[in-house]
Amino acid sequence: MEKSANDLKIDYIEFTVADIEAAKDFYGSAFGWSFTDYGSSYCEFNDGRLAGGFTNIQPPRPGGGPLVILYADKLEEALDKVERAGGTIAKPIADFPGGRRFHFLDKDGYELAVWSKS
Repeated sequence: MEKSANDLKIDYIEFTVADIEAAKDFYGSAFGWSFTDYGSSYCEFNDGRLAGGFTNIQPPRPGGGPLVILYADKLEEALDKVERAGGTIAKPIADFPGGRRFHFLDKDGYELAVWSKS
């Protein structure tokens, strides 16, 4: 399989929010973002250039900040690279609507995720 243009690049960001409707109201009013709802616990936003999501599955992160999500053509290989580089797997590979992903902590404790369509 040929490597895609998005392989191992930042692809998506995700905000954990207390209230999805309030987040939509704020970002829609302030910046004109558009939204696509996926049930009561997830909403995708698009700012016209970058897509991301709001979720209320977990409480908001202490200190705030989005979850940065990278894309990988081969998810298992990306997980292996993260571990070999010294990262810690915070959430193992799991399915979600649209693909699979895992979360990891870098050496400074930042949590990021990597997803794949397959």
